[in-house]
Amino acid sequence: MSGHAGHGHTHPAPADADPRWLTAAAALIVAFMAGEIVAGVAAHSLALLSDAAHMITDAAAIGLAIVTARVAGRPARGGYTYGLRRLEILSAQANGITLVLLAAWLAYEAVRRLISPRPVAGPLMLGVALAGVVVNLAASWLLARASRTSERRSLNMEGAVAHVLTDLYAFAATVAAAIIILAAGFARADAIATLVVVVLMLRAGSGLIRESGRIFLEAAPAGLDPAALGTEMAAMPSVAEVHDLHIWEITTGMTAASAHVLVEPRQDCHAVRAALEAMLAHEHGITHLTLQVDHVPDETAVDPPAEEPVPSGPPEHEDHTPFHSHCEDSHGPAYRPTQP
Repeated sequence: MSGHAGHGHTHPAPADADPRWLTAAAALIVAFMAGEIVAGVAAHSLALLSDAAHMITDAAAIGLAIVTARVAGRPARGGYTYGLRRLEILSAQANGITLVLLAAWLAYEAVRRLISPRPVAGPLMLGVALAGVVVNLAASWLLARASRTSERRSLNMEGAVAHVLTDLYAFAATVAAAIIILAAGFARADAIATLVVVVLMLRAGSGLIRESGRIFLEAAPAGLDPAALGTEMAAMPSVAEVHDLHIWEITTGMTAASAHVLVEPRQDCHAVRAALEAMLAHEHGITHLTLQVDHVPDETAVDPPAEEPVPSGPPEHEDHTPFHSHCEDSHGPAYRPTQP
C-alpha cells in the first residue's frame, strides 16, 4: 500500500477591490471629518463629535483596506506559504475592536450628557448632519464600486463598508436629534442620538470580531458542517473511510481542507481522489485541498509471522478497527459509508 497526496491549488489568486475607489472614499471622509470636528466643538454637540470620531475609524478602515489589498495580493514566498492574505483578517479584527472601544467611550460621554445636558446649536448641528448623510452616501457608492472589482468575499472590505454604513445611520440619528432640539428644545436628544450610534457601532464591531476570530481559530466556515461534509465524502463510490478531516479558511472566500481517505481494496486510489476533488470543488467551492489516499488493508493478504513484535502500551484510539493503523494520532471522528 502506498499513500497518494492530491493537491488542488491550480488557480490564480482572485482579484481584490480596486484601491483607486477606496482612496477616493477615504479622501472624501477625511475632508468632511476635519470640518465636522470644528462644527461639533462650535455647536457643543456630542452627536457630531461622535460622528467625527467614528469617521476617523472609517478612514482608518479604508486605509487598512487599501494597504492589505496591495500587500495581501503579493505571491507567496519564504516561510509565508499562503502569502500575506490573512493581513486582511488582522485589519478586520482591528476595525471591530476599534468600533467596540470607541462605542464604550461614547456611551460613557452620552450618559454624562443625559445627566447634565448642555445647550446645543441645533441649526449648525442639523446642517452638518445633513451634509454628513450626503458624504456617507457618496462614500458608500465609492466602496460599492471598489467591491465590484473583487472576485471574492472580503471580510476586510466588509469591515470598511460596516464603518461607513454605521456612520450613515449615525448621521440620520443626528438629523433626527437636531430636529427635536430645534422643535422642542430638548437638549438630551443629542445624547440619545449618540447612544443610538453606540448600539450600531457595537453591533458592527462585535460581528467583525466574531467572524475574524473564527478564521484565526481555524474554524470551519459558517454554514459548512464538517460532519455533513465527511458523511458526503464517505458516501462516494469505493470510499471505505474518511478521517482526519480538517476544514478552515485561509482568509474570507478562500476555504481549505485536508483529509485522510481510505479506499476499498483493489480499487483505483487516483480515480477516487479525483472524484472527491471534483465533488468538493463543484459542490462546496473547496479548491485548496489536500487528500492523503490509501487502501484499506486487504484481509485476504497473508498474515504476518506470529513472532512479529506487537506494540505495547495503551491503544492510541478507542476505535480499534484496522483502518486507523494508518494514523498514529487521528483527529476527529471517522466517517464511513452508511450500511443499507
